[in-house]
Amino acid sequence: MNSKMIAEQIFLAGVKSVEPDKLIRRHVYIEGILLFISGIQLPLDTINHIYVIGAGKAGAVMAKEIDDILGDRITEGHVVVKYGHACDLKHIEVYEAGHPVPDNNGLLATQQILAIAGKADSNDLIICLISGGGSALLADLPEGGNISDLIITNSLLLKSGADIQEMNAVRKHLSKVKGGQLATAAYPAVLVSLVLSDVIGDELDTIASGPTVPDTTTFEDAIRVLEKYNLLKDIPQGHLEYLQGGVAGAHPETPKPGSPVFNDTHNIIIGSNTIALEAACKKAVESGLNAFSITTELQGDTMEAAHRLVETAIKYQKDPSVKKPCCLLFGGETTLRVTGSGIGGRNQHMALHAAWLLHDKEGITFLSAGTDGNDGPTTAAGAVVDTKTREQALLQDLDMNTYLQDFDSFHFFEKAGGHIVTGPTMTNVMDLVVIIIE
Repeated sequence: MNSKMIAEQIFLAGVKSVEPDKLIRRHVYIEGILLFISGIQLPLDTINHIYVIGAGKAGAVMAKEIDDILGDRITEGHVVVKYGHACDLKHIEVYEAGHPVPDNNGLLATQQILAIAGKADSNDLIICLISGGGSALLADLPEGGNISDLIITNSLLLKSGADIQEMNAVRKHLSKVKGGQLATAAYPAVLVSLVLSDVIGDELDTIASGPTVPDTTTFEDAIRVLEKYNLLKDIPQGHLEYLQGGVAGAHPETPKPGSPVFNDTHNIIIGSNTIALEAACKKAVESGLNAFSITTELQGDTMEAAHRLVETAIKYQKDPSVKKPCCLLFGGETTLRVTGSGIGGRNQHMALHAAWLLHDKEGITFLSAGTDGNDGPTTAAGAVVDTKTREQALLQDLDMNTYLQDFDSFHFFEKAGGHIVTGPTMTNVMDLVVIIIE
């Protein structure tokens, strides 16, 4: 049995289940004069204008389905997506911008999105399309800020080891759109956000930094994150002073639970890691494997997670009560603190570390990949390994430990083989780990 190929097929089945066009069609449709959005009924004859806005890697594909469903009923629309993720639409403009590091295109697109939201009144509908990557793509600056400072701050956060909630606490408080502030701009219109979740627990205030969701974090929280990861001395001075000013009351806080700006705001999760994991599990069973869906909350340090996952696989392999071959499935998102100068991502690094741990363990195949198709700043989604990976590396004089120390997993798999390459999938519901045990 070709376990590597089967593991990849299981991963791809999970990705296919959360393709944005399918999810939108499942939740948005018209019957007569009624527009249905995930159970919400809106009489079209009472809506003066329909605006479509959004941000995230899946934004263009989501917007295309909304464009096809609503057509000429759309007054105006604007979504921002990662470079290489756009498509042509009739009634909605699509801007491409930088991710994971924001750029000037993101600033311009965000200004357009805020301008559209500001046009709407109480007789209008705004459909907001949110997906993974939205936090970087919804780029704006604090008073007196510049794009260089924004890039530095985001890069520092990405490399710090901070989790997504911690990073977003800082991002929200250096922004006028994140942390519920897009809902403030849209008020008093009816605002319906359709969300693809890319965070543990599907926490709405964390996905894309929660632009349409009440924010429970504060300026004080943002400062504490910088302190925790020793970033106070490295963050641009203007950003630090702005956050300190917020603590002192010089800048308004983000809108909190109970604010009237959320009175007619609806946030609906239409896709998640749970859905992907269920589809992957179904594919595993169809492939003749005894499948176990373990968790959708895989998180923590990438290296530590790799240790736990390999130990779990060995435990299942040794358990005579577990029918073989079997498949263990995990979903979530780990955190990789980069200290080397190489290129890679958390999934490739996890797979490389797993290969090191599995070098003498026959019959275990380990795949880790991102559902968005982009693991870190690379063209790979992740990688798949087994006990032969280290053997093949030695035959090519590749020192696996050196690549691990340099955080250069991409170049290791480029030479040794094992990359999972999907290209942009136009979706993002975190990562999947597929372990096949014979």
